[in-house]
Amino acid sequence: MNIPAGLRYTEQHEWAKEEGLFVSVGISDYAQGQLGDVVFIDLPGIGKRFKQHEVFGTIEAVKAAADMYCPVSGEIVEINKVLSEQPDMINKDPYNTGWMIKMKMDDAAELTGLMDADAYEKHVGNA
Repeated sequence: MNIPAGLRYTEQHEWAKEEGLFVSVGISDYAQGQLGDVVFIDLPGIGKRFKQHEVFGTIEAVKAAADMYCPVSGEIVEINKVLSEQPDMINKDPYNTGWMIKMKMDDAAELTGLMDADAYEKHVGNA
């Protein structure tokens, strides 16, 4: 199981990578492994706003479907359009080419409430 340092993680298995005023978001390697082969992803439109912990989309896989939750509050500024044609990128590379959305954060301090890699490793170890 791959849990990169330098990212923040939610209890629902999303990751967040801070990039100045922005954050890239996706699901963890653990989550994609639990879901199985991803076959469809529903992402929000650019300009849509979400609060922290609010559902921003749905992911469907062979084993299950799941909601995805915003790790921080903010506005969607970019979506990974490749995923509509190749949702399996999430399985192949969840932290790089499998990113889902980029957001302009309302409050970067919300990131401090998320787990670091060590805490997330303990969290999934207890799952």
